[in-house]
Parts: sequence; C-alpha cells; structure tokens
Amino acid sequence: MSGEPEPKPPPDPLRRDNPDLRAGAQFLGLGFQFAGAILLFLFVGQYLDRRFGTDPWGLYVGVFTGFGAGFFSLYRTVTEAERRDQARRDRERQ
Repeated sequence: MSGEPEPKPPPDPLRRDNPDLRAGAQFLGLGFQFAGAILLFLFVGQYLDRRFGTDPWGLYVGVFTGFGAGFFSLYRTVTEAERRDQARRDRERQ
C-alpha cells in the first residue's frame, strides 16, 4: 500500500484483441490457399487437355499458373501485413 499502481497483468494470448493472435490467424491459411491455387489450376489444365487433346501442356500451364497465382496472393498478403505492422510501430513511437 505504498501508493504505487499495481502492475498490469500480461495480456491473455487468446483474447480477440491480441495483435499477435490476429497476425497468426491471418497467416494460418496461407499454405492451404497456396496449395489450393495450384490444385485448382492443375484441374483446369487437365480439363483443357482432355477437351482439346493437348496432353500434357494444359497440365503444365495450369500448374505453373496456379503456382504464380498462389505466390502472388501470398506475397500480397505478407507485404500488406508488413505495411500495417510498420504503420503500427510508427504510431507507437510517437
């Protein structure tokens, strides 16, 4: 009872307003999204191969297109999160 304020307890890691939890949840599905893009375009490529008889070129184009689309989505998500994190750190410094 010396008049000093009590120290704040550490934040609960499972609270919804915990920024670390939100960041982790945001990146949790990126691997599935990346694999899903590859699989989606793989199946589109296989369909085009069967339809036009271009085996295996549709499959190749589909896989590489899916890889590119998945990587672009992953890159965009990570750079956007980095930009938000940098803005938050700048606000905290002020």
